[in-house]
Amino acid sequence: MTRIGILSDTHGYLDDKVFEYFKDVDMIWHAGDIGTLEVTDKLKAFKPLYAVYGNIDGQELRAEFPEDQLILVDNCKILITHIAGAVGKYNTHVNGIIKNEQPDILVCGHSHIVKVMKDPKYGFLHINPGAAGIHGFHKMRTIIRFEIENGKPQKMELIELGLRGKI
Repeated sequence: MTRIGILSDTHGYLDDKVFEYFKDVDMIWHAGDIGTLEVTDKLKAFKPLYAVYGNIDGQELRAEFPEDQLILVDNCKILITHIAGAVGKYNTHVNGIIKNEQPDILVCGHSHIVKVMKDPKYGFLHINPGAAGIHGFHKMRTIIRFEIENGKPQKMELIELGLRGKI
C-alpha cells in the first residue's frame, strides 16, 4: 500500500497545512503551475516528489521537471501532466500518451476545479486536485490524499485548506 498526496496550481504559494495533511504519505505528486523552485525544494525535502511543469512555470522549473510524468506505483500506471483537457476530450498531446500508455490514473491541474471521476471512454480514474495556491479564480484551496493498494486507488480524501483569499 502506497499513500499519495496530490496538489496543483500552487503558483508560488505553499500552505504550511500541506505538511500536516501529507505527513503520513509516501510520496507527493504536483500537477504543475508550481510557481517557484522554493515550493518544490520544500516538498522534496519533506517527501519524494513527482512533479510536472505548468504553463506559468519558467525556465528553471522546466529545466528540473518534465511536461509529463509516467510512473508505476503499486502496479498502477499513473500519468501526471498539467493541461490535459476535459474528461473524454483530451488535447492531442495527452490523448496520444493515453492511447500509447493506457494509464490507470490521469492526474492533471490547470483548471483550478476539483474533479475526480472515471473516464467513460478509457476507464481510468481522472484526478484534478483543484488549486492549492492563492492565485486564480477558485474559492477554496484544495489538495487530495489517497492510497493505492494492489493497483487500486482507495480512501480518497478531498482536503480544503481554506478560502483562496484567507491565509
